Amino acid sequence: MFHPLVLSLFLYFPEDKSEYIPAAISFMIFLIGAFFTMRLIIKVSKREADRAKELEDKILKKQTPNQDS
Repeated sequence: MFHPLVLSLFLYFPEDKSEYIPAAISFMIFLIGAFFTMRLIIKVSKREADRAKELEDKILKKQTPNQDS
């Protein structure tokens, strides 16, 4: 399917391992950013679920007396 020469163009393993440092730093920055973004999404989702539950309870309380009459 792919020629081995084409695939080998994308592989680069530097002899000087200090070239990995900028990649590791940017990886850590994005990893930390992804972690905090996920925590924010979970927090907002829980808040919205609580609001929806409160609204549901409020609507059910209003409907209950009307059904008895």
